[in-house]
Amino acid sequence: MQKMTIFYFFLTIFIFTTTATRTNAERRKLVVGGRVEVKNVKTNKEIQELGKFSVEEYNKNILENPIQDVAGRAGLEGPLRFIEVVEAQKQVVSGLKYYLRVVAMQNNQNNIIINNKNNDDGLISKTFDAIVVVKPWVESKQLHYFGPSPK
Repeated sequence: MQKMTIFYFFLTIFIFTTTATRTNAERRKLVVGGRVEVKNVKTNKEIQELGKFSVEEYNKNILENPIQDVAGRAGLEGPLRFIEVVEAQKQVVSGLKYYLRVVAMQNNQNNIIINNKNNDDGLISKTFDAIVVVKPWVESKQLHYFGPSPK
């Protein structure tokens, strides 16, 4: 009887320590306020909608402020056509802050072939970075940044 009690005692300690260790390791991955990679970006409808929203907001901004935009946006020319989000990260702030890498088509006004991504219809594929903050409790989405990606 005493051997069984000792066995169960050590078994309980073993289970408790391995579970606690695994939980602590998982906790270390999540830092409060830290960025977390979003999985399955290409099939995630919410992320794709946020990417489309960021392109629409950019297009709306260049129509409202064309002179300011050309000067402040490092040579972005004309409206964009959303293709897809290829990378995304999420951060909990006063809402959810999404860091998106967006692929969009742009008019190739000079008809220059860039990285063999020129299409017959005069559009070229470019990658952009966008930051969107979502506050679901007030049904708010706001584009904080949109510009050419260094990658």
